[in-house]
Formats: sequence, C-alpha cells, structure tokens
Amino acid sequence: MKTERLKGEGILASVGIARAAELLRSGGTVAFPTETVYGLGANALDLEAVAKIFAAKERPGWDPLIVHISDKAMLEQVAVLSDELKPQVNALAAAFWPGPLTMLLPRSGVVPDGVTAGRPLVGVRMPSHPVALDLIRRAGIPVAAPSANRFSRPSPTTASHVLADLDGRIDAVLDGGQTTVGLESTVFDLKARVIYRPGAVSAAMISGVIGGEVETTHASEQSSVEPQALPSPGMGMRHYAPNARIVRVNDQRELLAEVAKFPPAEVGVMLPDGWDPGPAGVSFRWGPWESPHVLARLLYFGFRLLDDRGVNVIVCPVPTAEGPLADALRERLEKSSRT
Repeated sequence: MKTERLKGEGILASVGIARAAELLRSGGTVAFPTETVYGLGANALDLEAVAKIFAAKERPGWDPLIVHISDKAMLEQVAVLSDELKPQVNALAAAFWPGPLTMLLPRSGVVPDGVTAGRPLVGVRMPSHPVALDLIRRAGIPVAAPSANRFSRPSPTTASHVLADLDGRIDAVLDGGQTTVGLESTVFDLKARVIYRPGAVSAAMISGVIGGEVETTHASEQSSVEPQALPSPGMGMRHYAPNARIVRVNDQRELLAEVAKFPPAEVGVMLPDGWDPGPAGVSFRWGPWESPHVLARLLYFGFRLLDDRGVNVIVCPVPTAEGPLADALRERLEKSSRT
C-alpha cells in the first residue's frame, strides 16, 4: 500500500480534504491534524474500517478509541444522553467544544464494540483544528481516531511523524502543518466525574462549568491495573515513549549529574532555554522553562528528533510550572519513562 500525502493547507487544501473524506467514506484510513496531535481516522460506524486502525498501529484491541464529530447531530448519533446528563454535556460542549476535551458517554447501538473495546462508554470530542472539522463535515460520518503512531510511541505532531511510523500501512495522511497543543486531549468520565487522562482542560475548568468536585486519576495509580479494565485511551503501561530511555530530572544540577553518567554520543537532552546541556552529544532546544504551552507543543517533536539522532538515553527535566498543560506534561513524562 502506498500512503498518499494530501495537502491540508494552501491552494490545494480543498482538493486534499475532499480526497481524504472520500477515503473515509469508502472504509479507508486517513491520518489528519487536530489541535492536539495527528489522529488516525476511519469510519467509526464501520467495524472493518476500525479494525484497520488497530492493524496499522499494532494497537491491542482492549484499548478503546475516541470518536471525533463535527456537530451535535453526530454526538446524538454515537451517544445516548439521559435527561440527567444532557444539561451537563451541553454545558461542557458550549465551554470546550470545539477543543481538546473528550467526554466518556453512554454509547449508542450504532457504535461497534471494536471502538469501545466492548465497554459501555464511548469517548467523544469535537476537534477545533479547521482541517479536522472540515474533513469530518465533508465525510459526513463520525470518525474514530487514536493518535496516528505505532502503539506506545510518541504521538505525531507533524505529517512527517505520521509517515515515519505508518508509511505504507495507511491510505493517506492529510498534511495540515504542526499541531498547536502537542499533547492529547483531556479524557473526562462525566458520570464518574473523573479525568482519566489530563490535558489542556483541567479538573478546575470542568468543575467551573458543571459544579461539584472533579477528580483526576494519576498515572502512578494506573500502573498495576489490568489493561482490559482500563476505562479510557492512553491509560496505564508505558506510553508516549521514544526508543531511547527517558531519565527525568528536577533541576540543572541533576541534569548535569545524569548526563555525566553516559558517553556523550549516547545521551541527548530536552534542554530548556538558558540551561547547560553539559557534555551531552545532542540537545533539543525545548523552549522557555516558564511556558508549559511551548514545552507541551514541542515535547513529542523533541523526543522524535533525539531518537532520530540515535541516542540511547534522553535526559528530560520535569516542568515545575502550574496549570493544566504542566500537569499533563508531568503525567506524560511519568508514563514515557516507565520501563
């Protein structure tokens, strides 16, 4: 299979998006940009199409997918909203959609078991990236789409990242440039009032809309849970990980001490602005230490670049800033550093 690289930007964008929509309607697989990361999409209502996602990614069947929609009609197609849930869903949608919030909701009968891994809830979100929204609207179907990478690898934030993992394994990638958020969406179970995967939308932000307490399940709490029992994508085990081993450090002193343990050619550094990489053979200029938005946008980009440079170890400082993206960064680093 030859993977088509379609234009999602510029004068050929309309042609590229139309072709991608045609592929999705015909049961194909298309990687496309969202504001978070690139997703690998297929018709969420077509079990055979969904199976192609799992095959391309080498993703285990117990890991559920997120369904991407473009309007309220698609939401009502894939989810069953009780009188109790509907006001809260509508309030959250008004506040955060289109945007990086996935809601876990009771699934409708048209959603195949393969999408939810047999679970009663389906993850649904409306992406804010204009290319993603246009693609879903033109396709006219809800689109199941996990991140467009080999399973457990860092999520792709450019079309080139997608092709590095999936070239020849999927029908097409729609190139819409680099993503802006860089980390996967927040996953929120509305009925349980629990965030299973932190992202750009925080518990405090959600609570501010629907009231009451909202909890967050932390990565360290998921490591001992059987994968079949995990309720959400992106939970448990080693995830978001480069080929190189991640070593987390807290400050400049620890960074230099860790780098000194390895031959320079074997170690790379995720380097905040103004920090000293020591004798590390290669470093990735990560951005301002006080800016979680920049650090989040470039995290996976840096992991992939350092992998491409052939290092065996990546020394990475753990951000200390406050805010939802800083929390999400710490969670992703915890999971990516598991052995």
